[in-house]
Amino acid sequence: MEQVKTVFFLALLTVLFVFVGFYFGGPNGMLIAFLLAGGMNFYAYYYSDKHVLKHYNAVHIEDRHHYIYKIVERLTQKANLPMPKVYIVPDNMPNAFATGRNHENAAVAVTQGLLDLLNEKEIEGVIAHELSHIKHYDILIGTIAAVFAGAIAMIANMLQFSAMFGGSNRQGVHPLVMIVIAIVLPVAAAIIQMTVSRSREYMADEGAARLTGDASGLQSALSKLENYAKRGDLRSATEETAHMFIINPFSGHDIKFGDLFRTHPTTADRIARLEELKFELQ
Repeated sequence: MEQVKTVFFLALLTVLFVFVGFYFGGPNGMLIAFLLAGGMNFYAYYYSDKHVLKHYNAVHIEDRHHYIYKIVERLTQKANLPMPKVYIVPDNMPNAFATGRNHENAAVAVTQGLLDLLNEKEIEGVIAHELSHIKHYDILIGTIAAVFAGAIAMIANMLQFSAMFGGSNRQGVHPLVMIVIAIVLPVAAAIIQMTVSRSREYMADEGAARLTGDASGLQSALSKLENYAKRGDLRSATEETAHMFIINPFSGHDIKFGDLFRTHPTTADRIARLEELKFELQ
């Protein structure tokens, strides 16, 4: 199913780029946009994970004796997965994410703040959550969705700038129409991110509880991470990549339109579901 979603996103991204190319340059612009979209699709599939890791200045950990490496290795073996690459993000705000296009090319990244804040049991819950994302191929669609949302934002800005400042287009589309489209596109991107992320977070939480055999570690970790996220933002965090993290890095901000555009379920709901799961795990 995730592979089908991936193909859909890449195809939709191509259509958007072709549309913009046709708007600005007619048939020739459409051809150039198609070639650009093809290149971006290739990049999104094969290099989007490296793009995200580089954006957050993630440092690759290869030391097998490092305690976070040992935790990932132990849980990976238990989950019957290939060992992912392990990264530490040099940021004091506690958070974590996973990325990569498949099991063999996966990575788990945690911030230094998370390592400083959580105890080993809580870290295990977080790592198990990210490994659950990897196991169910959530990381592929999530990472591509991040690139996709960024591309939509770029397209929207181009259209809005052109319409507001009198940019010409060869198809005679009214500037007001282009402004409306420029406003609608980011909303569509937010809905896409919400759709990708919400249900997968519940599933990854359950997968983590089953992998560790105890939901309490993840419950405690989620509570701590949520409280800290309300105190400030993760450095270099973007709205386009927010859905990839275990806790939304913008939790301290007011959510527009209530829960409508949340990329994550509420932490209270996640903790409550894990509480229900405890009885099954006993």
